[in-house]
Amino acid sequence: MAKLLPPRPRIGVGMGTCGAGNGAEGVYHGFAEAIGQQGCDMRLAPVGCFGFCAQEPLVNVRLPGQPLVILRQVATSDVAGILDAVRENRIPEKLALCKIEEWDHLTAHIQYGAGYPKIPLWNEVPFFKPQKKIVLRNCGLISPDDIEEYIAVGGYQSLYKVLIDANPELVIEQIKASKLRGRGGAGFLTGIKWEFMRRAAAGQKFLICNADEGDPGAYMNRNEIESDPHALLEGMIIGGYVMEATEGIVYVRAEYPLAVHRLNRAIEQARQSGLLGDNVMGRGFRFDIRLVEGAGAFVCGEETALIASLEGFAGRPRPRPPFPAQKGLYGQPTNINNVETWYNIAPIVSKGPAWFSETGSAKSAGTKVFSLVGKVANTGLVEMPLGTPLKTFIYDVGEGGSDGRPVKAVQTGGPSGGCIPQEMFDTPVDYETLAQLGSIMGSGGIVVMDEDNCMVDVARYFIEFTHSESCGKCIPCRVGLDQSLRLLNAFTRGKAGETALEQLDEMGRMIRDMSLCGLGQSAPNPLLTTIRHFRHEFEDHIRAKRCRAGVCEDLALSPCENSCPLHMNVPRYLQLLQEGRLEEAFEAVVLDNPLPASTGRVCQHPCDHRCRRRSLDSAVNMRDVHRHIADAIFESDRFDALADRIAARRLPSTDRKVAVVGAGPTGLAAAFYLALLGHQVTVYESNAEPGGMLRYAIPEYRLPTSVIRREVELIRRMGVEIQCGVTIGTDI
Repeated sequence: MAKLLPPRPRIGVGMGTCGAGNGAEGVYHGFAEAIGQQGCDMRLAPVGCFGFCAQEPLVNVRLPGQPLVILRQVATSDVAGILDAVRENRIPEKLALCKIEEWDHLTAHIQYGAGYPKIPLWNEVPFFKPQKKIVLRNCGLISPDDIEEYIAVGGYQSLYKVLIDANPELVIEQIKASKLRGRGGAGFLTGIKWEFMRRAAAGQKFLICNADEGDPGAYMNRNEIESDPHALLEGMIIGGYVMEATEGIVYVRAEYPLAVHRLNRAIEQARQSGLLGDNVMGRGFRFDIRLVEGAGAFVCGEETALIASLEGFAGRPRPRPPFPAQKGLYGQPTNINNVETWYNIAPIVSKGPAWFSETGSAKSAGTKVFSLVGKVANTGLVEMPLGTPLKTFIYDVGEGGSDGRPVKAVQTGGPSGGCIPQEMFDTPVDYETLAQLGSIMGSGGIVVMDEDNCMVDVARYFIEFTHSESCGKCIPCRVGLDQSLRLLNAFTRGKAGETALEQLDEMGRMIRDMSLCGLGQSAPNPLLTTIRHFRHEFEDHIRAKRCRAGVCEDLALSPCENSCPLHMNVPRYLQLLQEGRLEEAFEAVVLDNPLPASTGRVCQHPCDHRCRRRSLDSAVNMRDVHRHIADAIFESDRFDALADRIAARRLPSTDRKVAVVGAGPTGLAAAFYLALLGHQVTVYESNAEPGGMLRYAIPEYRLPTSVIRREVELIRRMGVEIQCGVTIGTDI
C-alpha cells in the first residue's frame, strides 16, 4: 500500500496502447528525466488505461492526504508546469479531468482524501457517471508491471480464500448463482460450463483464455490485459483449482505486443511468488499458465478453431458434439472462457453472487465492457450494467455525435453483429434483446455512425471482412459470402438490378441457417439488419444510382455535390471560376440552380460538413462562391447575352402547355426546367410579385428584391409567362 499511498507525491502515467499512441511514452520519459535531474522526492509509476481514450494521455497525480487527480491530454510540454505545481503542493487545475476521493477495488477499499472543490468527482463526469467498474476496477490506478500493487488492492485474496476453504463445488455454485454469462459472444452460463468441466473424468484437463479479439474497433481485452494482467491470472488459477485443471493457456493475438509483454511479465512474477507452479500458495495444488500468440485469424475466436490452432492445425471449426468440456485440446477436457469472463471471477468470490447479480438485468447479470468508437464525441472503454439502454451509451456517455452531428445508427458485436437505427436506441443492451434485433453482444464493440456513413457500404465492409476471414470449410459460408460480396460490390458501383436486393436477403438467410460455425451463422447479421432498417438506401443505389452519404465513389461526383440538395456540380463551376471563365461558370451554375443569387444568400450549406478542405483548415464556402458568380453576372452588362445563350438551350417545342401554381422558389424552378424541355409554361401567382417566400418572408437586408427580380427575368427569358394577382379557384 505504501506504493499506492506513499508519504510523498505519486505521479502515474497511463501507458496503455491508446495512451502510447497519443504520446504517453514521451510524457513518461519527460517526467522521469525531470525528476531525476531535479532530484524531486516523488514516485513515478506507469499505470494502465482509465478508459477515456478521447482525453489521452491521462496522468494521475496524488499529493499526500489529498484526492487522486486525473489530468487529461497531457503533453510533454506540460511536464515542467505539473512538477512545479506538485512541488508547491498544488494541482494544475486547468488540466484536471476529475478527482477520486475514494475507490472501491472490490477486493479492497482505498481512501485518498478530500479536497479540490473546483474539480469534479470522477463519477460526476458524463463519460463515467453511468458506469460501474467491476472488470476495470484496477485499470488506470495501479501499475500493471508490479504484482505488489495488485496485492495491495486485495489481489489474490479471492484465490487464497478458495484454496483455504477447499470447497470447489461451492465456488461453482457461487458462479452459477451469480448468473455470470460468457462475455465472448454467445453468453453461455459460465457456472454450467465449469460444472461440465469438473464432472469430466480425465488425467489432464486444460483451461484456455480466449484473448483472440478480432472485431474491428474492439480493444477491450487488449486494454484489460495491458492494465491489469494479474486479475486475469487470478481468475484462471481459481478456475484451474475448481475444475481440476493443471495447465492454463492464454491464446492472445500477436498484434497485441504490449499486452503480450505485460502478461508474460505477470506470469513470471506469479511464478516467483508461488502463485503458479507445482505448489500454489503451499496448498499442494499444481497449476501453470503459458501464453500462445495467435496469427490473427478471425475464425480462431471460435473455440473449436482455436483448439485446432493450438494443436498445430489450420484454425478451422470442428462439429459439436463432442464439446470441448468432453473432448477438447489434445482430446482432453477443456474449458474456454473469454478474458472478461475470467476478470469477473475474483469479485464474485470476494463479494458473493447476490452482490454480482444485483447489477444488470434479470437474465444478464453484471456489467459488460464496451469499446465506444466511431462518430461519437467521447470515445473510449465503457463498463456498463447489462440492460442499459443504447441511448445512454450514445448520448450520456458518448455525449452525442462528433461535431454535434446527428447519429444515424450503431453497429454492435463487430462483423458478427448488426446495425441498429437511431429510432431503436431505447433498446436495452443485453443478450436476448440484441438477438431479437438481429444483432449480438459479441465481444463488446459499439461503432457509432452518422449521415456520412453509407449503410450499403457498411454491409459491404463487414461481408468483405468475414469473407476474407472465412476458413472455407463449409460451402454456405465460403460460397455464400463470396456471392453476397459480389452483389454488394455491384450495389456500390450502381450496377445492381431490381432483383439483387431480394437475392441478398435470401442469400443472407441461407448462410445464417446452414453454416457450420458461429462465424458463418452470424456473418450475415450486418447485411440482414441493414436491409431491414435501411432498405431505402439500397433502393437509392439501384434506382437513383446515388449514394447519399457520398461514400460509394462511382455514385458520387464529390462530397460537396453529393450533399447538396440540388446536386450542383460544384467541381465544375469551381474549376471554371479558377480558370477565369466566369460566363461559363455562371451558365453551369444556372443550369443546376436557376435561383443562384437567392440561394447563395439563404442556403444552409450542408456541403461544409463534408468538405475535404476541413482536414487542412476550414471548409470552402460554396454558398458564397456561387453567389459571387451570380452577382457578378447579374450586375454586369453581360447578363442579356448570357440569358439569350441559356434560352437557346431550349429543346424543340413539344406543343404542350403546362400550368404551374405558385411563383415561389419551387414553382419558378419547375417552370425553368419545364421550359428548358420545350414546353409552353404559364405560372399563376396570387400575390402581386413573384418569388413566394423569397419575396415575402426574407427581410430585404438579407435578400434584396432587386436580386429576385433579376432571377425572375432570367426565367421569363426562357419563354415562361408569369401571371400575378391570379388565384386558382377564384380567378380561374
